Amino acid sequence: MSDDTPVAPANVSPGDKVAGYRLEEQIGQGGMAVVYRAHDERLDRRVALKVLAPALAADTAFRTRFIRESRAAAAVDHPNIIPVYDAGDAGGCLFISMRYVQGGDVRSLLRDDQPLPAARAWNIISQVAAALDAAHAHGLIHRDVKPANMLLDASGATGAARRADTGGEAHEHVYLSDFGISKRTVASNLTSTGQFVGTLDYIAPEQVEGKAIDGRTDQYSLACAAYELLCGTPPFRRSLGLALISAHLTEAPPSLAQRRPELPASMDVVLAKAMAKSPAQRYATCEQFAADLGRALGLVPGAL
Repeated sequence: MSDDTPVAPANVSPGDKVAGYRLEEQIGQGGMAVVYRAHDERLDRRVALKVLAPALAADTAFRTRFIRESRAAAAVDHPNIIPVYDAGDAGGCLFISMRYVQGGDVRSLLRDDQPLPAARAWNIISQVAAALDAAHAHGLIHRDVKPANMLLDASGATGAARRADTGGEAHEHVYLSDFGISKRTVASNLTSTGQFVGTLDYIAPEQVEGKAIDGRTDQYSLACAAYELLCGTPPFRRSLGLALISAHLTEAPPSLAQRRPELPASMDVVLAKAMAKSPAQRYATCEQFAADLGRALGLVPGAL
């Protein structure tokens, strides 16, 4: 099952209190957590409180890394990383408290497999790339970059958003969320029945193989997300998880230009580099990938 498949939630519901946060309303649910709008009674503010699935909380190694990396992410001061207020273990209930953002996530923009306007997609990807590079500079690897972890706040705008000519589209401010939540490898995400808990559509080959990961692992996932925003679907579509894993390991990215012939053919070159099977063949940073993506689209000056 993917991380979008509902799982047994923690034994909490609206009206309950978790670590000083009063749960108001469930606003999201995936395979790894349930998200509530909540009230921080200590500081009298509204937050988004993510409560992780009990199976994850029972994993001692995961619990330790989740708390460590969530708190490390809270220390990274970057306008495109969601502000994390608190993270911890409240009586066996793993939680993370974050800024409450009302704009929804980027995945919600993809309706009926319809792509986004190219400039709008690039604006989103460039902001997430900046967030990732800032995290990587602090030794943090996200491990689960995908549209569902990109949050929209239409009330704000970054410099990148203001520079983008979106042809009338709203200038969204984008936050990247959920550092520390994803597990490291496919093997560690297999259940006793052989099911997978995680996100296969965006997983890098080195994650599949359980090899060492770094910022270029997140870049591969970001490129998969970019393909989806520009095409309407992830790069590899397979009905079986093992077939999808095999595609990430062995198949070249499908041509975006064939799916959207109005886009420059150079887009395929950029995406192929960011999605190279070997991390050594990818861009050195996520922002370099985003810059070349912008150049291919004519949104950033200079030649590829």
